Amino acid sequence: MPILLTEVLKHPTLTAADPVIRAGASAAEGTQLRWVHSSEVLDIAPLLSGGELLLTGGDALVSASDARRVDYVRQLAERGVGALAVETGQTLATLPSSMIQAAEEAGLPLIELRKVVPFVGIMQAINSVLVSESVAHLRRADEASHAMAVELAHGSSLDQILAVLAGILEATLELSTVSGVTMGSAAPAGDGTHQPEDSGSGERHGNGPEPDGTLINIDVPVRGVPSARLAISVPPQGDVNLARIAGGRCVDILSLALLQRMPPGLKEVAGTALLRAVSSGAQPWRLQQLAPAAGIPSSATVVTVVIRTSTSQQLRTAMDKILKKSAQQSASYVDNSELLALAVLPLGREASARADLVAALRALPVEPGTMTAVGPLAAGIENAPWSLTEARCALDLAGNGALRPAERPTSETAGVVVDVEELAVERLAAQHLDHGARRDFVRQQLGPVLEHDARRNSQLLATLATWLDSGCNTAQAARELHVERQSMHHRLQRIFELCGGDPRGTGRLAALHLATRLAAL
Repeated sequence: MPILLTEVLKHPTLTAADPVIRAGASAAEGTQLRWVHSSEVLDIAPLLSGGELLLTGGDALVSASDARRVDYVRQLAERGVGALAVETGQTLATLPSSMIQAAEEAGLPLIELRKVVPFVGIMQAINSVLVSESVAHLRRADEASHAMAVELAHGSSLDQILAVLAGILEATLELSTVSGVTMGSAAPAGDGTHQPEDSGSGERHGNGPEPDGTLINIDVPVRGVPSARLAISVPPQGDVNLARIAGGRCVDILSLALLQRMPPGLKEVAGTALLRAVSSGAQPWRLQQLAPAAGIPSSATVVTVVIRTSTSQQLRTAMDKILKKSAQQSASYVDNSELLALAVLPLGREASARADLVAALRALPVEPGTMTAVGPLAAGIENAPWSLTEARCALDLAGNGALRPAERPTSETAGVVVDVEELAVERLAAQHLDHGARRDFVRQQLGPVLEHDARRNSQLLATLATWLDSGCNTAQAARELHVERQSMHHRLQRIFELCGGDPRGTGRLAALHLATRLAAL
């Protein structure tokens, strides 16, 4: 029987800590645990496998920024961690509201331990119970692996091989290529799910239940390179831990089956491996090793693209067409809700080619809410992780309202394409100035304007920002704001009075422009 988080919270070793769920209560009801860990390291997520209850005393959280705390929660949720329990009262007085909000949004149960208890006692007591369950899971996983190997030896189709595992897990399975093409699928006996005909041909977990249960994605490598993905849809009452263990155990069998049926193209496989390495911030030597196999010169100038959408697989084909027109070589990869791309731009006209790529992406029809960012030019493949990091930073800023009026979508349902170069100031400030420093600078430069807007519900800040972005062109700013030029002049006159005079021709112009940009953060 799966061991649930709600049951573990009733264990005497944990009740002594006076636990209370602060976020993700609905997810906690069905969360199954695989192990209990304790760590004060904020970068622990990549070392976890999913399904863990993570205990922390909060030592590292005290000195971390709000942004780092939120990233910590999101990384744990993306990794599929079962729950996070934080001890408060000594080092950390209370749980930060930013962490509570992030955990609620991510569906990660966040538990406050209001009394001090020895973590080692909790881990010893609960892990001993979990070990017994794990032994039973391993036994069933080995049975599944052996049965699948027998099917493979008899020349069975991928659907038939997958059906063995589906029956044991009582879950629905789908095996697809890295480009999203389904190669095989199976459902438990008696399930009405349609199974298509066989085409002849590191693990990631969803945290919390999907509409029909829990979705677990397991990468299937061929010759050491991720070439396919096994999606396991576990029903609401299914055993998630058994699915994780058995799915991992059967990877080698599926890898052999893929080698027999459709050896993957080296370039596509290497392109996927390269983008995964770029996304994880791999060492330069690893990127330089993978790039040539993907058809990308190590010394070329490259640019990255990140698209966050619910239709990442469907968009990939359209993205690849755009890349063929704009780039000399390219690679793309779908990672859950993110579509990542890497493009080599023509030598000598990198900047114009990048501008063409931005324009093409802005003309691409997308689903409502789609967010796209084009990273800065990177000299050499070793700098591609930096380009991708900057693109993701720009997307986060855009999601927090950093876009200026001219860059915002025409409707709430339209997609957004962010050129990171348009947010260079915001990126610099977000990465190198803390929230307090940004707030103080904005208030020093724009305090009277902000107070006027708050008191009279006016739009002086937006007016000033548009005017400065237009190069202090009053006529152009009036057109963008859809106001008469005379009204624009009156607004500017009032702004100048509040800000200490017309800033043109003075050193205050740059400071005011910077402050209007930071105000959006």
